[in-house]
Amino acid sequence: MTDAAFSALASLADPSLLIMLAVGVVAGLVIGLIPGLGGTGAVAILLPITFGMDPEPALAMLIGALAVVHTSDTVAAVLLGAPGSASASVTMLDGYSMARQGQAKRALSLAFLSSMAGGLIGAVGLTLAIPLARPLVLSFGSPELFMLTILGVSLAAVLSRGNVVKGLTAGLLGLLLGLVGTSPTTAEERFSFGSLFLSDGISLVAVALGVFGLAEIASRVGQRRVTEKPVELSGGWGSGIREWITHWTHVIRGALIGIWAGVLPGVGATAGTWLAYGQAVATAKDKRKFGKGDPRGIVGPESANNSVEAGDLIPTFLFGIPGGVPSAMLLGMLLTYGIQPGPAIVTDHLDLMYLIVWAFAIASVAGAFLCFLATGSLAKLTKVPFAVLGPGLLVVMLLGAFQEGGQLGDLWVMVALGVAGFFLKATGMPRAPFLIGFVLAIPMERYYYLTASLYDGASWVARPGVLAFAALLVVPVLWSLVKRLRRASGSVDDGHRDEHASADEDADELEGSLARTPWSLGVAVVAVLLFAGALWVSGSFSDEAQLMPRLVALGGLVAAGVLTWQEIRARRRGVARGGDGVVDAPAGSSGATMLATRVEPRLDARALARRHDLMVGARTFAAMAVFLVLVMVGGYLAATLVFTPLFLLYAARTRPRTAIIYTLVLGAVLLALPSLLPVDLPMGLLQ
Repeated sequence: MTDAAFSALASLADPSLLIMLAVGVVAGLVIGLIPGLGGTGAVAILLPITFGMDPEPALAMLIGALAVVHTSDTVAAVLLGAPGSASASVTMLDGYSMARQGQAKRALSLAFLSSMAGGLIGAVGLTLAIPLARPLVLSFGSPELFMLTILGVSLAAVLSRGNVVKGLTAGLLGLLLGLVGTSPTTAEERFSFGSLFLSDGISLVAVALGVFGLAEIASRVGQRRVTEKPVELSGGWGSGIREWITHWTHVIRGALIGIWAGVLPGVGATAGTWLAYGQAVATAKDKRKFGKGDPRGIVGPESANNSVEAGDLIPTFLFGIPGGVPSAMLLGMLLTYGIQPGPAIVTDHLDLMYLIVWAFAIASVAGAFLCFLATGSLAKLTKVPFAVLGPGLLVVMLLGAFQEGGQLGDLWVMVALGVAGFFLKATGMPRAPFLIGFVLAIPMERYYYLTASLYDGASWVARPGVLAFAALLVVPVLWSLVKRLRRASGSVDDGHRDEHASADEDADELEGSLARTPWSLGVAVVAVLLFAGALWVSGSFSDEAQLMPRLVALGGLVAAGVLTWQEIRARRRGVARGGDGVVDAPAGSSGATMLATRVEPRLDARALARRHDLMVGARTFAAMAVFLVLVMVGGYLAATLVFTPLFLLYAARTRPRTAIIYTLVLGAVLLALPSLLPVDLPMGLLQ
């Protein structure tokens, strides 16, 4: 194993690998500044560029971006009070307060060094996991691998924030979408409805960029201006560097917490950073400064958010269970190269594992160094409204989805999935289980087919590994039920809302603005109809080809049915309480009048905000459809030159000069791309 580690390090002397690693680092730093994208956006945007590459440079670029995306997202959180990702919102509590006190450089230096240390510790954790887990991984057979795929989808659903039933429904919807195409066991087409395009299955890039990328653009493109005034980049770097050394214990604890949060599927960087912040507060003797510029509130979370990404890679590569959305896309990329995570990767591709470790460590150091050098320039990007960034991101994402299959149909599928992702986000359904389910659908079916073929009946269920994984699956479910019962009993006993629950609801304002509305009920009903339709259509498949679709459809019917019942019950309860969970006071009382006076403006504001979100989303997706029509007629470059200035002038309300310069630069980039990278531009009917 030592030979493989040093061989991987020597391979990084290859100029092509170093260039790809540098490209990934720079791209990750820039993407980290854009609100809402984070590691998911970084991997999804860069993934199409890897098509045609060898696995080594492709992984070097993607790992480089993933290792630094949480390093740069701190810049907006500290200077603007608007975090580049959800995990950076923890750093914003103390970092923004410190910056407003004229110590922005001190806060950023603490954050950059902690992110670097978290990445290095995460790389060490990944290195130690390889020899420790290798004997266990090599002992796995098809039953254990099948249970691991179930565990991956289920844990991502159960451990995601919010309603567990919503998570399970989303995960099963992802599994169902992943079964579209040719069956891996019988070579029979399923859910293709006679379409040659669907017979090849749905593109991973189209799913990831649609459900996450386009949905994020549609939900944020209404932001025509930056609401917060950035603070000055003042203070001294040296004071922060010296202070960081004194908090090394918080760095190590935060990084270890991040690794653990990354290993658990569905937990992710946001939960990991909050856990690190919580332990920093809990172990501090003086808690009064937290939230007012305490350095410990920066060091712990920043070391955690980078180590989370390294922790995600441990179950992804060693067990085939993606810990989060970016690692799910990495897993899908490995499968396209014919590299099977699990026993095969630790026997046949051990050098690739160590290449990932070295790339993660080097990128963590390089990312922190570049942030120190380029913070002034990076800070200027945080002042650009998302409405201005929107058309450029849209053009890049759609072009990326085209590269995998070279078909315009992928772009239409991507937009359709963008609509689905928009409603999943708006109604509070977690999207991570959806993508993880999509990626694991075919491996799950393949392992189950091998298990059913090699074992008589259900004898494989009694294997020790299967029983252990089943216990791991049951424990989180029971724990979530216990917490639910405790909350229910607590609300009955005292009638008061928990402060933490209130904080969670406030944090979910963006990620669930349509929750507990007719729209969320509509999403649940649509899920029921999709699973019912899949169950009916799967009856025409052969016995072997219909096994997995029927299991997924039946499980989905149960989960979506329970979700529909929850939505109906919530609506009835809301009506009984006066429409917003507020118990009506007796008619004619002064209390009722005062309550109505306070509540009605709040209800009107929420209704207006929801209507605005829906209108912006509808207009954005309509604009995307118009762009695709222009692509089909005149080609990608011509469509970009027409669509971009119109979008900037009428949606972003930019000045004509800005729109013209923006469009010309974007057009020049598109013209240069085919000569620099293996990228093809879609052709139109008139070309």
